[in-house]
Amino acid sequence: MAASGYSDLREKLKSMTPHRDEYKNKYVDGASNGSGKGRKRKHRESDDDECEYSDDSSELREQEARRVRSSILQRSIFTPEECALIEGKIEEVVAKGEAGLYREHTVDRAPLRNKYFFGEGYTYGAQLEKRGPGQERLYRKGEVDEIPSWVHELVIKRLVSHGVIPEGFVNSAVINDYQPGGCIVSHVDPLHIFARPIVSVSFFSDSALCFGCRFQFKPIRVSEPVFVLPVRRGSVTVLSGYAADDITHCIRPQDIKERRAVIILRKTRPDAPRLDSDSPLSPSPAERPAPLKAKRSHRKADPDAAHRPRVLEMDKEENRHPSLSHHRRHSSSSENYWRRGQDYDKHRESSGRKVKMRRH
Repeated sequence: MAASGYSDLREKLKSMTPHRDEYKNKYVDGASNGSGKGRKRKHRESDDDECEYSDDSSELREQEARRVRSSILQRSIFTPEECALIEGKIEEVVAKGEAGLYREHTVDRAPLRNKYFFGEGYTYGAQLEKRGPGQERLYRKGEVDEIPSWVHELVIKRLVSHGVIPEGFVNSAVINDYQPGGCIVSHVDPLHIFARPIVSVSFFSDSALCFGCRFQFKPIRVSEPVFVLPVRRGSVTVLSGYAADDITHCIRPQDIKERRAVIILRKTRPDAPRLDSDSPLSPSPAERPAPLKAKRSHRKADPDAAHRPRVLEMDKEENRHPSLSHHRRHSSSSENYWRRGQDYDKHRESSGRKVKMRRH
């Protein structure tokens, strides 16, 4: 070795393959500190496309997924027979909406998804005079129909008896009725309108609730979720803490393969803002017209809509991260979970931290 000028075989091999250093320096940032934190891996999306994702970013997404999981409670409370009974009641709501028997702001129709507000309704999305989070307003009292008695008897009382919510908590019930391929874009339930937790019960079919997605349209595209929560028929899902306040949730088109309905039960905050009497969306009693049949969408449900490859990755930044869709059971009791959510809510109010929300 001494005759060749090298005292270490590793030095000789290194001099013979200088391209290895170039390759290493290209994919390691800050190698001088020896930490390896800047290392990136290559992830091949296709034969013609390669992208990279950093170990740090992947770890951060995993941490975020754990935070989402830890602030969700799911329970299977309703039997198939009870689901069938409640689904029959939902069909009656749809029939009354079709017949124009509800007040003007009770029914809100969109392509492949209809909403029915009871107890309290609020403006959102295109209805807002000023767009953006924090602009949502409750309708004036009496502008939506009261919560049907069957919702109290068949749904709310069951949740109270199982310790999911306290008695008297719910004063707002919304029924979302989805056709195959329907969706609801990423959003956070307005913090200035609704107290926590947010409770939902699923019917008709299984689906999924996704967290941390971004939507683009024409054509519709949805980025990769941070976390995917399977939602079964008859299951109760309770969002509090991080899952309710610090990350958006949505329903993707491909997650609605069959008709699905969800009853969302919430409590409005005492100081939630309402539309003023001079608001263009809230006419005076003398000018308010008689209840009319809600407008119907001309877009019909396509039975193949849920099976089309409609969802594409939005950009390479999102493509760099693997899907984190594993769901973990939690052993915490409903009572402890409720108290933890309330403590988290009080902490947020005292800290005054602002959370970015999305229009929905």
